[in-house]
Amino acid sequence: MWCLELLLPLLLIIHDARCQWNVWVPRDISGMTNSCVVIPCTFMYPSAVKPYRGIHGIWYYGQPYPQLFPPVVFKSRTDVVHESYKGRTKLLGDLYQRNCTLQISNVGAEHSGRYYFRADLGGANMYTFPDFAELKVLDQPNIDVPEEIVSDESLELTCYAPDNCPDMTPEIQWMYTDYLPDPEFSTDYLEESNTAVLSNTLTFTPRPMHNGQLLGCRVYYPNTTLVYERLISLDIKYAPRSVWVNVSSEVMEGSSVTLHCEVDSNPPSRISWMFGDEELLWETAANVTLSLEDVTPANEGVYTCVGDNGYGIMNTSLYLAVKYPPREPLVNDSMTVLEGTSLALHCITQASPAATLTWLKDGELVGTITADELSVLEIMEITPQGDGLYRCLAENEHGRASSSLNITVEYAPVLLEESKCTVVREGVQCVCIATGNPEPTIEFFLPALNITINETDGRYNFYTHTDGHTSTGMIKLRPKGDRLDNGGPAVNVHCSISNMYGRESILLELQQEKKYLMAVIVGTIGGVAVIAFIIAAVRYVGQNNKKENGSSRQDVVLDNPALYYSAVKKDKQNLRKKVLKTELLGSKFNSILEETTGEEGDYQPVVSMAGLERRELNYAALEFIGARPREGTLGRGDDGGNYTEIKSK
Repeated sequence: MWCLELLLPLLLIIHDARCQWNVWVPRDISGMTNSCVVIPCTFMYPSAVKPYRGIHGIWYYGQPYPQLFPPVVFKSRTDVVHESYKGRTKLLGDLYQRNCTLQISNVGAEHSGRYYFRADLGGANMYTFPDFAELKVLDQPNIDVPEEIVSDESLELTCYAPDNCPDMTPEIQWMYTDYLPDPEFSTDYLEESNTAVLSNTLTFTPRPMHNGQLLGCRVYYPNTTLVYERLISLDIKYAPRSVWVNVSSEVMEGSSVTLHCEVDSNPPSRISWMFGDEELLWETAANVTLSLEDVTPANEGVYTCVGDNGYGIMNTSLYLAVKYPPREPLVNDSMTVLEGTSLALHCITQASPAATLTWLKDGELVGTITADELSVLEIMEITPQGDGLYRCLAENEHGRASSSLNITVEYAPVLLEESKCTVVREGVQCVCIATGNPEPTIEFFLPALNITINETDGRYNFYTHTDGHTSTGMIKLRPKGDRLDNGGPAVNVHCSISNMYGRESILLELQQEKKYLMAVIVGTIGGVAVIAFIIAAVRYVGQNNKKENGSSRQDVVLDNPALYYSAVKKDKQNLRKKVLKTELLGSKFNSILEETTGEEGDYQPVVSMAGLERRELNYAALEFIGARPREGTLGRGDDGGNYTEIKSK
């Protein structure tokens, strides 16, 4: 403002050029409450006008027209002013120098408004200038804040304090800057329209975390108690920096689930829930909730929450897993195949978690257990034993399901071992048993008679029966009482089995059923008895030998030698009879076995009579010597008995 001295020559030049009524005042001027304000003012009047009794000036408040009686702020002729200005105003300029500068001290909010100057040169030469200076009395400093503060972009905030009071010079400080990243401060002094403004600029790069933080500017006048402060809250625009959703979760089929999404952004984002490419819900807010009722496996998948506020876009996804028991498996249709065919049975199901697939055949495990949606059971060159019910069982922790199929294996007829001809009381009975699919047809053929016997022929008591895939045919030959071992002709019967896949003819063997069985039983029992008897006989002979031989170191004392020899001879005769009887039984057994089975008997006696005769020589060589006492003895034993010495040659 103090450059007025520099502006006056310029204004005078302008005055001389225009030579008319004119005034210059700042259009806007400000001051802090309870401080002072100086309103610079310069006026001009026509050169033809000569001041009469001096030059006077009047300052009005609010209105320029005296007839409207506006409040008088200052009057050079008298001290009569409005009450609100008493003792507060003075003229700093020299009216004769055309300087009408006004100072207002201790300004308050009520002093804000328009101020008009009126020049009084005496007589009729009075003029109220229409131009005005508008005063703004401030109770806090101004902070210049950009319309938009964007995160991560450099920001400048400027605090202004008016410096229009020559008695006081303000100072500016920023408050609450400790949390700012690398703040910088710069001071500047601005003059415009002969008014002065002190400014301090704060420069830093805001982050999303600074949104909503407070910053303050303090203006104070040294050596006074005047302090003015202003606080602002930072409104920092930033793109979504976080999108929070539920963690991926598992829910059971048929239940309900709620998905939450919260987006941190400024301004609030347009939040949308996406399922694949489908937008399920959207709303401009800080958070959005998506509710799913009665969920099904179709609801399983990736759900994405997208936040977009124009400054950026961000999304976060979660996976919703729907758990459910296995669905009914899909398997092959039931089928009929030919023996030797290779098959691949497929079982497909859906489950969550994945089911274990097990193949069962007639209730028994076949193949391997698979933990997948698909299980393939491969059957290479299927046999008739592969015929049956196949079931695929799907299981998981939530339940089980199964599906079945039948496999029918067709094959050429096969003759079973039970097929034979046997001799029965009524004659000869021939049975032919065969299995096949389709069930085989059975016929009998008698080559000797060139006769074919089947179900269309009622002769020979032909009988047939089918049970599943097994067919049984039976005929009876020869009348009752006609025995095979009495010179009758040999039995020659062929069994013919057939179905659509083959034919086979086999000669049936003849078996004498009842005699054969009895021969086996009798032969077995007789053989065991004979062997037991032989063992007993051998043991008996051995014991007698031991008694007769005695010990080489002992003498045999006999009371009556003749009686002892007689007993030995009698026992020998009895033993010979038993051995002969054993040989006769063994011979009879061999003949029976040869008669019934056609095989020669192999029974051999364990001990022969010739062998026994050789052993009898031990007794025949005994020589008895008359009883006499030993030399030097009395002929009696220690117990007083007589004895005879027996010597063996």
